[in-house]
Amino acid sequence: MHIEPGTLHAVKILSANVVAGGLLTSQLGQLLLKPQLILRTLLATVFFTLCMQAFHLPVGPSELHLVGAMPIYLTLGFVPTLLGFGLGLLLQGLLFAPADLLHLGVNTLSLAVPLCVLHAAFGQRLGSLDLKTILKLDAVYYSGVTLMVGFWLSIGEVATPLAAWATFAASYASIVIAEPLLTLAIVKGLARWPDSRALHYCFNLRQA
Repeated sequence: MHIEPGTLHAVKILSANVVAGGLLTSQLGQLLLKPQLILRTLLATVFFTLCMQAFHLPVGPSELHLVGAMPIYLTLGFVPTLLGFGLGLLLQGLLFAPADLLHLGVNTLSLAVPLCVLHAAFGQRLGSLDLKTILKLDAVYYSGVTLMVGFWLSIGEVATPLAAWATFAASYASIVIAEPLLTLAIVKGLARWPDSRALHYCFNLRQA
């Protein structure tokens, strides 16, 4: 989901940075109200960074990444996931891919906007989690990610063929198939200790 340097005009990059910064800043107050969210945000940042580094493959005009969005969202919550995306991309840029820092705001919005839509549409009415539900959440989320990448490419300085974007979008089918199994394993694993105070502090335990 990374946008390559040179794709967007500097003004559009600056605008994305402002919007992404405002979106993340708007949630910082939650950390003061619920200190456990600080720890969860750190866990989200680390897990997201590990996922991104574990698998990334250039596909068409962008890259296919293992994001780990649903394991993070369903076990740590909305605010830690949102902030973890921004911090994780920053950490990745600082440690592994300095060139990606140019599009930090752009790439953050590519992950954050679909997350906000998913949370608003489904997050407040999730019951027990089964594989079918997780598959639906992943399909909705990664459809949003590929649409966001398509949006950036559509306003880019260099024309990108629709077929190239379609190839990239289709590649995320592998993530939609594989990631739900990881999500279900993690959710079920955490559910084995429903009475653990430490786990309740660190994670948003859900019924699997």
